[in-house]
Amino acid sequence: MSDTAASRLQDIKARIRAAEDEAGRAPGSVELVTVSKTFDADAIRPVLQTGQRVFGENRVQEAAGKWPALREEFAGVELHLIGPLQSNKTAEAVALFDVIETVDREKIAREIVREIARQGRTPRLYVQVDIGEEEQKAGVPPREAVDFVRRCREDFGLAIEGLMCIPPVDEHPGPYFALLQKLAGEAGVEKLSMGMSGDFERAIPFGATSVRVGSAIFGSRG
Repeated sequence: MSDTAASRLQDIKARIRAAEDEAGRAPGSVELVTVSKTFDADAIRPVLQTGQRVFGENRVQEAAGKWPALREEFAGVELHLIGPLQSNKTAEAVALFDVIETVDREKIAREIVREIARQGRTPRLYVQVDIGEEEQKAGVPPREAVDFVRRCREDFGLAIEGLMCIPPVDEHPGPYFALLQKLAGEAGVEKLSMGMSGDFERAIPFGATSVRVGSAIFGSRG
């Protein structure tokens, strides 16, 4: 098989299935979110043609420039926002994305509530946890995550269904995945978005329900 995005996608799916089996998890219990940030419609289309329908984007404006037309061409696309959400982009994000994985502060929670009421559209929501407490990364500190989920639910009426994290690049991710799994249990959420191209197989034994894979499918970004 030639080394194309479509063939690499099938390889990633096979590796996910193998990791599920090794972890004693049910086949299909881990969803693949194909990260298409920085790639244009021509690069994404062959992956869509394989039947893959779940995609992740980092920037609202970039996604808005390519996905409406692709959605007209391919039915059933589910789009995840996996990059930081600026408050002035909340209206566009609620209109475009099916899942927003990066709720990380009260201001964003309030803006999402306002846009849900205004648009009558309710994306699924995850809280992003700054699992390694790195200043340069977005997210709620681990010690505040459970209370933030509670406040999102009780104060804002938001149905938070999961947690998302990005472990520190130069450290073993296992302890961070284990911590996110623990926090999810304490917060009473079922979804765990963790694991990327370099470590998704390590996230699956710790309960990842979705993994975000981009460069291992599309290749390096320019």
